[in-house]
Amino acid sequence: MREAAAFVRQFAQENPDSARPEQRFAEIAADVAAYGSYEHTPEELAFGARVAWRNADRCIGRLYWNNLTVRDLRHLEHPDDIAQHCFEHLRTATNGGRIRPVITVFAPDRPGRPAPRLLGEQLVRYADDPRSASRARLAADLGWKGGRERFEVLPLLVQAAPEQAPQFYEVPEDAVLEVPLTHPHHPGFAALGLRWYAVPAVSDMTLEIGGISYPAAPFNGWYMGTEIGSRNLGDTERYNLLPAVADLFGLDTGSERTLWRDRALVELNLAVLHSFERTGVTIADHHTESTRFLTHVEREHARGRGCPVDWSWIVPPLSGSATAVFHRYYDAPDENLRPAFVHRRSVWPAPVG
Repeated sequence: MREAAAFVRQFAQENPDSARPEQRFAEIAADVAAYGSYEHTPEELAFGARVAWRNADRCIGRLYWNNLTVRDLRHLEHPDDIAQHCFEHLRTATNGGRIRPVITVFAPDRPGRPAPRLLGEQLVRYADDPRSASRARLAADLGWKGGRERFEVLPLLVQAAPEQAPQFYEVPEDAVLEVPLTHPHHPGFAALGLRWYAVPAVSDMTLEIGGISYPAAPFNGWYMGTEIGSRNLGDTERYNLLPAVADLFGLDTGSERTLWRDRALVELNLAVLHSFERTGVTIADHHTESTRFLTHVEREHARGRGCPVDWSWIVPPLSGSATAVFHRYYDAPDENLRPAFVHRRSVWPAPVG
């Protein structure tokens, strides 16, 4: 009830044409007394989802928070329906390459009736990505026969409820736009056979608004190039491609002082940005997005709002000190700030013992 009251006040403050907060809170209190929970209006849900993005202290792309498209599918609880509308989410967000920020909100948790969950960090992940190893093993245990090819898309895993075995659903080809990676100055780069998907739809976080939890609420913006080039493809515990790129470009890897890793990282990131732009798929570069983020910070402060920031996530993993976001301090993250996207622990498989 405390969280509901805080949310109602915030909604009324930022939406002055809405009903009086006292009246709305009285309705909520009556519903909670009768049913143990309450329902957000469509307007409250859309506002809460957008503010959750605005509050996401690890996201550099928050300038666009108020442009989030909200798909209200709270009436859906069956895994089959959830899977099909997750695929429709991908199609809607892809938008022919002009990526739209989208969130799809499924049924909330209710007293004694937990809602379905999505297992896996994103709606699209590759089976050969080391970060997806546990999910790939789980899919195989459930009967999935794939996972033998490079960059093969994992199936979507949906739990009807916590501690129930998930069901797997193959992701249709028309729901996943992929970009083959080439380099603007090295024709041989294409022979590496690299590609990446266009829509980074996060699916392992719970949307919390006014004391209500929505555990299945996948959402996406668009990629910043370094997320793919520096982290997904470059990290040693991911695809670890810097040695291969260094070899392709003939870099001297005999000593760290040749800075071969740095040079390979730049070439890999250049290939990502070039390939997405060449194929007409939305992507941001880390210098432009850093400048835009500072615009967002200034706007929030001008409106009398704080802007929580996790500095280690906002500063790009390439050329950090050359970006605008590096050289300043920010409002500290607040784990109690709501609405918010909250990380949740997977409860399947159940821990042994």
